[in-house]
Amino acid sequence: MSPEQETRGDITIFKPAGRLDSASSVGLEHAVLERLQSGGKRLVFDLSRVDYISSAGLRVILLAGKRLQPVQGTLVLCGLRDEVRGVFEMSGFLTLFAFTPDLDQALAQV
Repeated sequence: MSPEQETRGDITIFKPAGRLDSASSVGLEHAVLERLQSGGKRLVFDLSRVDYISSAGLRVILLAGKRLQPVQGTLVLCGLRDEVRGVFEMSGFLTLFAFTPDLDQALAQV
């Protein structure tokens, strides 16, 4: 199943909820790749409703970041809960991506 998504101007906001694991990350990956293939260059992942993220979920975010680099795109993550933030810290992802506390700040930064 694809996550909720919203478009504001040329910014696409992905809003997954619940667990972002091997089962649910497939839908997110398809949605992200579809947006990138259609020319999207500004992405926000609003993770405020995600209470668990596995390596499969991290892989989708990494894939988006890598695909955006050659086209000078931007990716901002926002709303990380403490549990999810811990996974990002342990994996070293906090140094790879821009993070903001909330969606409004992410939209201003992207």
